[in-house]
Amino acid sequence: MFSDPTFWVAVGFVIFVVAAGRPIMAKIGGALDNRAAEIAGKLEEAKNLREEAQAALANYQRLQRDAAAEAEAILAHASEEAERLRAAAEENLAQTLKRREEAALDKIAAAEARALQDVRNRAVDVAMAATEKLVVDAMSDEVRQKVTKAAIDDLPTRLQ
Repeated sequence: MFSDPTFWVAVGFVIFVVAAGRPIMAKIGGALDNRAAEIAGKLEEAKNLREEAQAALANYQRLQRDAAAEAEAILAHASEEAERLRAAAEENLAQTLKRREEAALDKIAAAEARALQDVRNRAVDVAMAATEKLVVDAMSDEVRQKVTKAAIDDLPTRLQ
């Protein structure tokens, strides 16, 4: 077992993977931390937008109450018509605000999904590039020839 070159290649590969894995994981962790910070910033911005929308809703509701009171004072004889218009405006405002809030939530969800996908894609790209570089740098021509010969010799058994 100890005189078998395959065993020592396997031992060397395991040692290489363990030694090379730490810096790669540190780089990936750093990239993920940076991306998480970006996402947190975007979430904070979305929170601020939502607070602004809520403030606008409160402002619109206040303006609506003021307009309804003024309309009742000026147009006392048309109170039924004013009530109908106020109810229609409330419903329209609620629908509009609901649509805007849903659109904002959809944009937030889409941004989160894109951000998560970007993080995943970047992590895969970094891992693939690092692995490729490490494998290419670590393999000598002799090792490449041995691996290629072993793969060619193994083809007949794999094809059956």
